Amino acid sequence: MAQTSQDDGTGSAYGRPPQTHDAELTEVGSGTPCGELMRRYWQPVELSERLGVRPMTIRVLGEDLILFRDLQGRPGLITPRCIHRGAPMSFAKVEDGGIRCPYHGWLFDTEGKCLDQPCEKDRPEFRARTRQPWYPVEERYGLVFAYLGPPGKKPILPRWAPFEDIAADEKIVPDAASFSVGGDETAELIPWNWLQDWENTMDPFHVVILHSSFSGPQFNPKMAIMPDVVWDHTPLGLQYLAHRKMPDGRKMDRITHVMFPNLRSVPNIELSHGIAESMGWLVPTDDTHHRTFHITRMPLDYEGVPMVTAPMLEKKWSDMTDEERWMTPGDWEIQKGQGPITLHSEEQLAASDRGVVMLRRLLREQIGLVQQGGDPIGVHFDPAAPAYHIGAGNFYREMAAAETQDPVR
Repeated sequence: MAQTSQDDGTGSAYGRPPQTHDAELTEVGSGTPCGELMRRYWQPVELSERLGVRPMTIRVLGEDLILFRDLQGRPGLITPRCIHRGAPMSFAKVEDGGIRCPYHGWLFDTEGKCLDQPCEKDRPEFRARTRQPWYPVEERYGLVFAYLGPPGKKPILPRWAPFEDIAADEKIVPDAASFSVGGDETAELIPWNWLQDWENTMDPFHVVILHSSFSGPQFNPKMAIMPDVVWDHTPLGLQYLAHRKMPDGRKMDRITHVMFPNLRSVPNIELSHGIAESMGWLVPTDDTHHRTFHITRMPLDYEGVPMVTAPMLEKKWSDMTDEERWMTPGDWEIQKGQGPITLHSEEQLAASDRGVVMLRRLLREQIGLVQQGGDPIGVHFDPAAPAYHIGAGNFYREMAAAETQDPVR
């Protein structure tokens, strides 16, 4: 006689429907809802210091492009196939006036205008109406920014207050390393969707569990103190205030801020008092990869790349074995383990995920605003507008008796 299980099957994995990701919030190609939101902002695409005599092939928001600097020092960004007969502009050479195609020598300036056609000397009118597709680029804070959106909606490239009026003994250090997700300088292309990284910033509780009790103190050991958290909307996005009672009697408010469409500012892990010294962009390469670009205010004599949120591990991430990463997983292992794009349909969000829920809702609202023809938050068109204030930092309400409270800059 056949035996039957007494298990009623509740929660069984058998027969589950296909699980899916939220395409509206994650996919970034041209014409996609989130992709069109991303294209309404300037995006960093490379470090300024890397632009040399050889054109660079880059990928951003699902588009393959050629980034170059002409011999007059002007950056340019064009599509990778020459408009003439599709030759690869990755083999082009830069000149005073622009970039010259290797196939038939057509020369284009940084705005795609054709300046020379060696084989068409008697056709100036043809040259005048020939133009290589291009995107605007500007440089600031040691980064090259590109605007990939509709020309009539091009905003002003913002300035950010913590990185203006740098003191004589300070400098701004840009980087494209993956420290912020637990990697190091060996890995700049991060193999998962940008949103998994960005929304992680609004999850203060994973710091207490993953980075403290589970894997040991990967940041400051005091981050293991369970905080009281409040999330609030800001004019630029969303922030949380994590309040902790420190062992020495001080009370600290740690404010982390995410700004649209893909920026964040996380305070230093030394927990020193004052505004955050760093901010960063999480730039989608395509739907399943992204890069991070950071700028950090550092002492003038500092050398190297600032380890903005680097784990306090004995080994570099790239030198660790699989066994060692299993013993002490960090953001890299967890976010990559969610898959190239996490399956949102199988999530069961809880009260501690309030920041993630608020961020996704705000992202969806801004996508809808763009679809209706509006301008999303953080976009402005006034060259005289003041620099944006970020507000992130570690702020102590009560300092220990032996300490003097520094003013919030």
